[in-house]
Amino acid sequence: MALDPGTAKVGVAVSDELQFTIKPVKIIQRGSWKKLLSEIRELLAVYDAKALIMGLPLNTDGSESEMSQEARRMARNFSLSLEIPVVLHDERLTSYAARGRLWSTGAGERKVRQRLDSEAAAIILEDFIETRNHMLKEKGA
Repeated sequence: MALDPGTAKVGVAVSDELQFTIKPVKIIQRGSWKKLLSEIRELLAVYDAKALIMGLPLNTDGSESEMSQEARRMARNFSLSLEIPVVLHDERLTSYAARGRLWSTGAGERKVRQRLDSEAAAIILEDFIETRNHMLKEKGA
């Protein structure tokens, strides 16, 4: 399962067990940590997720921002509260890619705004899986 953390919303996406299909599933409105953790735990159980991949919002030059620090704080809190691995993954330009993907399906601006965060989470998960698989091939595994 992947998260695209934002200041007001958190996009959520999942993959199937074989990691062939990735789909955006939900946008969670940020509230208290307790409420967010509860919703994430529920989704992890529903989808039987084996890891939580969190987008790490870096600047285009790779440097960290205030949002990067917030994502790291969230990841640390999730790793202390969940019994699955929590991994940060570079999410640079995923919102732009998600917007483009949604527009290419004919979605209007209203639909794009409604689905942007979960679509960005799907792109984060796709990129994570692709990067991991590439690294495994390079190692001969």
